[in-house]
Amino acid sequence: MSDERWMWGVGLATVSGDGTVLDTWYPEPALGRLPMGFNPAMPPAGLEQFAVDDARRAVSVEVVTREIDLDAPPTSTSDAYLRLHALSHRLVRPNEVNLDGIFAHLPNVAWTTAGPMHPDDATRLRPILLREGVQVQGLDKFPRLLDYVTPPGVRIADASRVRLGAYLSPGTTVMHEGFVNFNAGTLGASMVEGRISQGVVVGDGSDIGGGASVMGTLSGGGTHRVSIGARTLLGANAGIGISLGDDCVVEAGLYVTAGTKIRLAGEAPRPDGTHPVVKGAELSGRPGLLFRRNSLTGAVEAVRREGVGVVLNDALHA
Repeated sequence: MSDERWMWGVGLATVSGDGTVLDTWYPEPALGRLPMGFNPAMPPAGLEQFAVDDARRAVSVEVVTREIDLDAPPTSTSDAYLRLHALSHRLVRPNEVNLDGIFAHLPNVAWTTAGPMHPDDATRLRPILLREGVQVQGLDKFPRLLDYVTPPGVRIADASRVRLGAYLSPGTTVMHEGFVNFNAGTLGASMVEGRISQGVVVGDGSDIGGGASVMGTLSGGGTHRVSIGARTLLGANAGIGISLGDDCVVEAGLYVTAGTKIRLAGEAPRPDGTHPVVKGAELSGRPGLLFRRNSLTGAVEAVRREGVGVVLNDALHA
């Protein structure tokens, strides 16, 4: 097996009083095997100085070293966090690392302005937290990306809208209402004003419009992992459950799923004068299509587009 399918890192794990590992931060994760001669018992001094207890949160911080097989499922909380760091450090792309069973290794955590803590301790120690000015900002399994990684060349307007494990390429802008889940993201400079669900990737130069939604597979969805090509526009308040190829447009407010009946308005009519109708799944991934709703009949239609799709404003993605 290639060493490129392995990864290692030295980090700081936050541990609650009952022994629950709450998180692990890896400042410099790397692909490959542990270097020859590396001694996990002698951690870098730059990290060891931060391995101290925090009585306010009832946690201790420990230095940990992990080496993982990216093709095997996660085996622990620190293992799971190393995989999420791999994605957010752009060492692997979405869907290129095994995340099977990851939720079982991520405990629910009270995310505070001072760092993670056990939810039970957050309730018990609330008076101390209030006195110290520490606020609980969320209760979830996944933390915010920017609390662990600062992706170069990226703009994120609201840190709470992007989870650790998101993959954001240089030039990407995530506006205030944009959302990017773990194991999802952008493969080039893109505008994100809507929702990118787990497993979804967006191509270079594409725009996910305000309020738009991309169907994922985590809860109640199908098994198809949606991808969006380059220079493609998902209009405001639109949504998709199929993949889009390069240079496509979905008009504002239109939701296209695998089962949506779509009239091929640009195709030659049949002998009876009607146009062919197909399910959305049959058009999944095809480039150069405009999906629209007929303003007279209400029917969903697809027509061929000529030339390139959307062109982003370079000033917003520098």
